[in-house]
Amino acid sequence: MIVTIDGPAGSGKSTVAKILAERLDVRFLDTGAMYRAVALAILKAGIDESNSDQVAMHVRNLKIEFEGARLLLNGEDVTTAIRTPEVTAVSSIVASNPSVRARLVELQRQIGRQGSLVTEGRDQGTVVFPEAEHKFFVTANIDARAWRRQQELAAKGSNLPLNIVRDQLRQRDDRDETREHAPMKPAENAIIVDTSHLTIAQVVESMAKQVLAGPRTP
Repeated sequence: MIVTIDGPAGSGKSTVAKILAERLDVRFLDTGAMYRAVALAILKAGIDESNSDQVAMHVRNLKIEFEGARLLLNGEDVTTAIRTPEVTAVSSIVASNPSVRARLVELQRQIGRQGSLVTEGRDQGTVVFPEAEHKFFVTANIDARAWRRQQELAAKGSNLPLNIVRDQLRQRDDRDETREHAPMKPAENAIIVDTSHLTIAQVVESMAKQVLAGPRTP
């Protein structure tokens, strides 16, 4: 069984996906962490993230794998290193590179073949796992998303003004929605979940009920 949860930054999809996976007792696939790993590798190599050809060549030889809750990049634990603001800024740029997406889609499908999981991202239900039994698209209004992201950053010691966080989210949305390769959008048969005024617990409970009820009739 594969459950896909797609949606924009700050919608709560990552937190929901983790908790839902625990609730269903299946694996959680953090695809965002994989793109962050690529961004970290690009930064370490001193490659210009906007140089599509160099990025494409570098990503071919990267080994990205999960070991429990740890993320390994070429055998090195980068679980913490991928969460810096510098990596965040570069990850959204490399994610628009078709070669990067193609490579990570390949890796994500390999992980999916190993058994049931809940996976979150921006193209999981549309591109990576189009045959998934359960698909959700989680969204929220820009103010709710900006506030949530600001709280996340504050917990990590960053104190960006709310208006700056909001502008960054809008820019990210624009890149994700308008990129030529695998743009962010709900799968045709995805259930749309607006989390603007819902708690994480409410969202997880709703999704769990729908998953446990079995696949929807096409």
